[in-house]
Amino acid sequence: MTTPDGATSPEGVVRVAVADDQAVVRMGLRALLERAPGMECVGEAADGAAALALIRRTRPDVLLLDIRMPGMDGLAVLRAIADDPELRATRIVVVTTFAVDEYVFAALQAGASGFLLKDSAPEELVNAVRVVAAGEALLSPAITKKVIGMFGRHGTEPVEGLETLTPRERELVAWVATGRSNEEIAKELVISPDTVRTHVSRAMLKLHARDRAQLVVFAMRAGLSV
Repeated sequence: MTTPDGATSPEGVVRVAVADDQAVVRMGLRALLERAPGMECVGEAADGAAALALIRRTRPDVLLLDIRMPGMDGLAVLRAIADDPELRATRIVVVTTFAVDEYVFAALQAGASGFLLKDSAPEELVNAVRVVAAGEALLSPAITKKVIGMFGRHGTEPVEGLETLTPRERELVAWVATGRSNEEIAKELVISPDTVRTHVSRAMLKLHARDRAQLVVFAMRAGLSV
């Protein structure tokens, strides 16, 4: 892959950028990524403005993003990426000190693909990068339950394209919003994981959802539940 600055990476390597205002956190994440097979840390940023400049320069597959940063915070970075078609290919994992806080709701709406605790085990972080780079969402049932509660207080709202979903697709979108994997949903409904994957993929196309995390947001906005 060739980036705007002319740098290249071997085919199949997941390119990751790190944005956090704590130098020790950035150093730890970089060291971990550089030891992980098939991963490359393409750069670090200490604030939101530097993070955006880094993304524009290196076009990483995944950005590990702190929400609380001085100046331009992580939410502003998320919104700027969502508003720029050239940057939307970068998937964002919010790395936070808290499992669930007031930023989860806003970060999901702004385009985050997942959340990870800063004290997560090294293998969890590496797995998170691989999952999100593959286009999946990293949302635990605990986080989705909290966000569902937040949406419940805000009420439902129209979701463009919802009327184009088949009854089965609507059902599967509601199951995705529980935070379960395709395999777990298949077990609940006594169908094959491939069937779940097919319906979920079709629903994502119809709703123009970039990943499962955005599909969760659409389900909650529409009031879909199981």
